[in-house]
Amino acid sequence: MQLLPEGARRLAAWCAVILLVAGVGWLGIVLCGEFRTAVVPVLLALLGTALLGPLYRRLVKMRVNRSLAAGLTCVAVVVFVGGAVYIVVAALIETGDQIIASLKQAAKSLTEHFGAAGTSLDDLASNARELLTKFGGTAASNVITGVSVVGETIAIAVLALLLVFFFLRDSHRAGGWLRSLAPRGTADVVVAMARRAFEAVEGFMRGTTFIALIDAICITVGLLILRVPGAAGLGALVFVTAYIPYLGAFLSGAVAVLVALADRGFVIALWALGVVLAVQVLEGHVLQPVIHSRTVQMHPAAVMLAITGGASVAGILGMLLAVPLTAAAFGVLHELRKRYASQASDASDASEAPGSPGAPEASGS
Repeated sequence: MQLLPEGARRLAAWCAVILLVAGVGWLGIVLCGEFRTAVVPVLLALLGTALLGPLYRRLVKMRVNRSLAAGLTCVAVVVFVGGAVYIVVAALIETGDQIIASLKQAAKSLTEHFGAAGTSLDDLASNARELLTKFGGTAASNVITGVSVVGETIAIAVLALLLVFFFLRDSHRAGGWLRSLAPRGTADVVVAMARRAFEAVEGFMRGTTFIALIDAICITVGLLILRVPGAAGLGALVFVTAYIPYLGAFLSGAVAVLVALADRGFVIALWALGVVLAVQVLEGHVLQPVIHSRTVQMHPAAVMLAITGGASVAGILGMLLAVPLTAAAFGVLHELRKRYASQASDASDASEAPGSPGAPEASGS
């Protein structure tokens, strides 16, 4: 190695570091995939704790017992999530037929104008019947698989809720627990990185929820003014998909425009597109800078790469978890960069101090 020039040695060192980090990351992803039944509830519980932390801390400041405060917070989240799911499902059930009929009409119109042979609705229905006939023998196994997936989802949700209770109740002990696990001399750095990562996730979850609510209300009001059918269901879809940045807004906006095109015509579809774009401009230039100003700011390219990587690893769940986890990683990097810059500045000041070995000698009179 000594025969290599300095630049080549630095390049080799950086390549070794990158390979080591990539290997550790790949091993971590594999282990998380193997133990996903235990890992997913922990991640969901951390997101829930970040979202519900302010409510829990307010109850504690009101001198409510920590266990009781955590229990009340969990009850509140059950009521809120249950109510939100009920509203979303009820809205989608009530307006789902209208949305599906409008989408079918839009698909039929597009097929008549731009469709190729074999792509009409009748051809697609015929092909679907053939596929059902061919693979009908696997229906029972698919039903069993679906039941097992539902059971696993319920178990994960219950476990995540229990973990939220314990994470909230014992949150004041997290710093001491991390200090006991950190190697000697690194406790302060580990605690600072963990705190910064959690603050980034907390800010992301609260800000995203607030932005999703504003987007859903604005788009629902706009669609109601345009008399687009299924406006309530489309607004619910906007709220749900808002937790997947950029991609979720694109999908929900595209569905809204297609429904408007099929039921109300080309002019109303353009107005619906204008409403969707106006809300996205409001979100990108006003809501996100104001609401997320105190959290980690991520470049859109980094967000899209995170969503793509999460989707390739864990599907829809990976898309939902990718951005908050990336925000936590950016928070850790921000904390390390700040500490490194502070240490470098202190070392520079120490080297320039009078009497230090690196300080210039004062000229004699």
